[in-house]
Amino acid sequence: MFHEHRDLIAQLRNADRHFMSLFDQHNQLDQKIKNMEARIEIATHEEIETLKKMKLALKDQIYGILKNAEAQA
Repeated sequence: MFHEHRDLIAQLRNADRHFMSLFDQHNQLDQKIKNMEARIEIATHEEIETLKKMKLALKDQIYGILKNAEAQA
């Protein structure tokens, strides 16, 4: 996710607890969705879609923080 911002992500993960929390939540949801799609965890299609929407909302928040940090740099 956001490979072009790898260095900035590393900086923000160390300096900003809120960013770190969002980033970690996104990664946890991503893994949970993968497990559900691989049928490692049982879930309905609706549950998976709900988690995907939550993950996308987190990604949007992360992107906003990245763009704001870039603008301030």
